[in-house]
Amino acid sequence: MITKILNYRLTSMIVFVNRSIIIKSKFELGIQMKQMNDNKQYEKTLKLFDQHKNTNIDMFSSLTITQILKACAHLGDLQRGLMIYSLISSRMEDDSYISASSIHLFMECGDVASAQSLFDKTTKKTFGIYGAMMKGYIKNKMAFRAIDLFKEIKNPNEIITNLLFNACADLRTEEALNLIKKVSKTIPKSYYLNSYLITSLLDAFMKCKDVENAQLLFDKTKNKVLPMYGAMMKGYIENNLSHKAIDLFNQIKNPSEINIIVLFNACAQLGTDEALNLTKKVSKEIPKSYYLNSRLVTCLLITLMKCKDVQYAQLIFDRTKTKTLSIYGAMMKGYIENNLSHKAIDLFNQIKSPDEIIINLLFNACAQLGTEEALNLTKKVSKEIPKSFQLNFRILTSLFDALIKCQDCSSAEILYSKMNKSVISYGNLMAGFNYEKNPLKTLSLFNQMKLDHIEADLIIYLCVIKALSQIGDNSMCESIIKNIPKSFLLDSQIQNSLVDMWGKAGYVDKAQEIFGTILSPDEISYAAMTNSYGLNGMGIQAIEMYHRIPSELINEITNICVLNACSHSGLVDEARSIFYNIQQKTERIHTTMIDCLSRASLFEEAQKLIDQYEQNHSPVLTMYMSLLSGARNVTNSCLSQKIYDRMKKLFPDMKDPLISAAILLANVYASSGDIDKASDIRIHLHKSGAKKKIGLSWTSVNGQIFEFRAHDQSHPRSNEIYEEGGKISKELLEHGHQHDSSWITRPLNQDETVTSVLCGHSERLAIAWNFVANPNTSKIQITKNLRVCGDCHRATKSIAAIRQCEIIVRDANRIHHFLPNGQCSCNDYF
Repeated sequence: MITKILNYRLTSMIVFVNRSIIIKSKFELGIQMKQMNDNKQYEKTLKLFDQHKNTNIDMFSSLTITQILKACAHLGDLQRGLMIYSLISSRMEDDSYISASSIHLFMECGDVASAQSLFDKTTKKTFGIYGAMMKGYIKNKMAFRAIDLFKEIKNPNEIITNLLFNACADLRTEEALNLIKKVSKTIPKSYYLNSYLITSLLDAFMKCKDVENAQLLFDKTKNKVLPMYGAMMKGYIENNLSHKAIDLFNQIKNPSEINIIVLFNACAQLGTDEALNLTKKVSKEIPKSYYLNSRLVTCLLITLMKCKDVQYAQLIFDRTKTKTLSIYGAMMKGYIENNLSHKAIDLFNQIKSPDEIIINLLFNACAQLGTEEALNLTKKVSKEIPKSFQLNFRILTSLFDALIKCQDCSSAEILYSKMNKSVISYGNLMAGFNYEKNPLKTLSLFNQMKLDHIEADLIIYLCVIKALSQIGDNSMCESIIKNIPKSFLLDSQIQNSLVDMWGKAGYVDKAQEIFGTILSPDEISYAAMTNSYGLNGMGIQAIEMYHRIPSELINEITNICVLNACSHSGLVDEARSIFYNIQQKTERIHTTMIDCLSRASLFEEAQKLIDQYEQNHSPVLTMYMSLLSGARNVTNSCLSQKIYDRMKKLFPDMKDPLISAAILLANVYASSGDIDKASDIRIHLHKSGAKKKIGLSWTSVNGQIFEFRAHDQSHPRSNEIYEEGGKISKELLEHGHQHDSSWITRPLNQDETVTSVLCGHSERLAIAWNFVANPNTSKIQITKNLRVCGDCHRATKSIAAIRQCEIIVRDANRIHHFLPNGQCSCNDYF
């Protein structure tokens, strides 16, 4: 009996001891996991769980389970979390901590529906459960739902109130601000001793643009901690009050790394010399250990770059031993902002595994350069990047932009056909086509955009107006502009663009009408109107406009516009007066004045101006082209040869401009009767493989744009066009027109004549097509990409008189209004 009793007691003791060991081990496991999680060693927590996964889940303490769920949440491991959740679901009703941790897991992994389902099933909702839901809503960009949930809670505690302020800060609306004010007045005074809550309240006020209340609260707070200073400084920056953030920083005795990061952000926003000096001072005073913080180093580099101190940024970068991708990114972005994209590309080549941000910056750098080398690198990298990167909209947009800026619109168009489509991508592609002088593509995209039901914004309409200004056709301009919403027509950018468009379409009266509606014309408005007058041969009006411009709005562009107007109207004295009163005479201003003098055959004065310019500057090819063009106008072969020889000596590496110069020289010799020299130059050009720029003409007929090139036979009604051209040529000869062979810039083929070559010029075909399509037309409008030749100019004057219609031709230099009386608005001064 005694033995039985002893055995029973021994057995009971063993069970008790084992149970104690189990309870202790369960408790110790939870503590161990919590320590790992507190040190952000979440992988270790899950490895420890794996070592005990064969243990019955019911044997785990509540602390252990919540720590496992916490690790899964931080790692985004929803699959493992769901497995654990399925095993402990029966414990949900009895354990609010496990319920809250499960909700936190779902929310962190973006599974809002599962979190909502669990919350709805929970009968006993604690503050912890409400808090997990509110925090999850904020995390998943649903702050409004967090606020709705807050309104259901009776007597919210400090944590719940703190989360409310976070939600309001996220929304940044007037309604959110009103709620912040209401709640902050009703909470117990003891809450104001909670530094976390006060920091969140300050942040919420600042993000809702209530700087005044944030300042009042901050001033009233006695025990100010560093996060409060940080919230105020960040708020000042967000409200464009960086100088106040700097003033506040100067009150902090021992700033934390976060305070210093925020200071650098404030200095970056200011970008002044004072901000730069403070940045450098602080960067030299902070503990060396702070330089191990990659975020701080990144912000420092960004600030130095924003303040234009590339050299010091380079020094900090070189000294940094552990370079993270964010540090490389800060340097690349800084190089791009300081127009040093080649350095950004050099840095990219040092990076082994670039992320999406780095790739994005590379494409930005290539776009800024716009060179053939940049295009090749863009294409190479775009083929090598991971497929996942190709789904990134920002990367696709930057790649798209790089292809356009590198003038590869065909590749950009292919890429565009594969992108999810947006108003931004449409705008980028339109801008690209405008940049490469392909306005028809821009208008085609505009029509496609309407079919895709994407609503045009301001940028789109600016691109469309730019395309219309390149085409320069009145009927097409009217048909599109009348459909632009009135709200856009009141925008100053649109108004300025319309002034430019109507001027380039040859309708100065419409440009004047738009200009008159602009309440406060800026420098762009005045330049556009002055240029409109100049293009259309209204030099006097351009000068009158120029003298009405407030002095502070006169810039390089305005000066060039008025000098161009004088040049095209032969107003040399007026041009001299304006030129010599310009304080800062740039290269382009000098070139425009030289063009004005050369057109007036004042070659000695023009050459003197070139000589003066070259005393302090390198020679400029366009100045000599202006001289040569002027010499060609007066058929001065001796001077033309002299200028051409000088150009060959000064600019030996410039092939295309010298080809144009050689063609002009050949024209001079042909016009002066020296056919042999003209022929020698043309044969030499032909043998060298030199290609003359192809002349193109555009005209709108019955609402459709047609493009012609010299001797074009691609039109489906080409036979009718050439037949009409033959009729016009016959009429011209009957009215005394004689073709000028000096304007033929190549050797004739066996089946060609002077008449057939000149009558095959692109604008002559465009004129013929207008008469084929509309025999009794009273107005024809044509845009050329080259200057109109002398023979076509004389012929078009006669055609306008014979057919009794107005013909408007915009060439590369100006607009010619050929009137039914046989006169041209340029008065033959072109």
